[in-house]
Amino acid sequence: MDLTVAVAHYPEGAGHATRMLAVAQAFEAEGARVVLAGGGPGSRFVEHNGYDVFRAAPVDYIGDYQRGSVGRVLTRSLPYSGKRVVDLAGWLRREDPDALVTDDMFGAMAASLTGTPLYVVTHNAASYYDAAVEQAFTWLLNRYQLGAAESFLYPAVWPPDEGDPPGVTHVPPIALDPDGCPPPDGDVGVLVVPSVYSTNFDVLAETLRTEGHDVTLVGCDGWDPVPALLPWIRAADVVVCSGYSTVMEAAVGKTPCVVYPFTDEQHGVTRVLERRGVRGFQVEHSTAHVARAVRHPPRAPDYDNGVGRVADRVLSALVG
Repeated sequence: MDLTVAVAHYPEGAGHATRMLAVAQAFEAEGARVVLAGGGPGSRFVEHNGYDVFRAAPVDYIGDYQRGSVGRVLTRSLPYSGKRVVDLAGWLRREDPDALVTDDMFGAMAASLTGTPLYVVTHNAASYYDAAVEQAFTWLLNRYQLGAAESFLYPAVWPPDEGDPPGVTHVPPIALDPDGCPPPDGDVGVLVVPSVYSTNFDVLAETLRTEGHDVTLVGCDGWDPVPALLPWIRAADVVVCSGYSTVMEAAVGKTPCVVYPFTDEQHGVTRVLERRGVRGFQVEHSTAHVARAVRHPPRAPDYDNGVGRVADRVLSALVG
């Protein structure tokens, strides 16, 4: 297949990089050439998997706004936003791909500047947020992405919902599942997966151990980086997490999941999980309640991996 697909991930945390790498590997499996861009901490994970990544200027709106203030956003992330668009536009001009597939708003802007066919893959929605400024910004962003993209592909563990942006195309949840990734050596027990914005997950892990559970804490001092987390999720009895990328991996891995949210976006996702009664997931908001849920976990979820659906949608459009 004589096609080049550019795949760019948003630079906040590793979850964006994980799911966009999964999408990139799906294109490779179909014979397309893939070039990658990102930046921020997630790019280290992509490079650990043996890929070269163009590192555009990083931004961190969530960290700056929710850990700092509007002033911090104005003096840090906002100035870097323009540079990120310029960096990604230059990268697209050099690579000249047949399409850009991204969860990055700045990648979408760069595609518009360079005339690159755009496919958006993200679950973000204005309905997740409580703060008016976040709601307004995300609503405008969704409008822009829907107008600029050939398709807005929306990976979800719930059926179409009133809180979804109108006009999106639902696809199954996305998980990184590379060939030949070795399984864990021993028992995983309860797999505890903090996000970059989670707090006190070490205390949570110790609490679960005192209750007699075997616990594996991702990112602790004894944790070695792995090419993909999905084999650990499949081997776990229960997953405890905050971020939506791990929620999707638990869905594909068919492992019961207790979701402990911290950011506005994470709380918004959990509201949808609870409103729709999505099988396989239970939402809790304290260490004690998470521990209780682990003792009596929900039924296992059962989902297909949506990466093939994303690749098929894009490639079928490109080849006509």
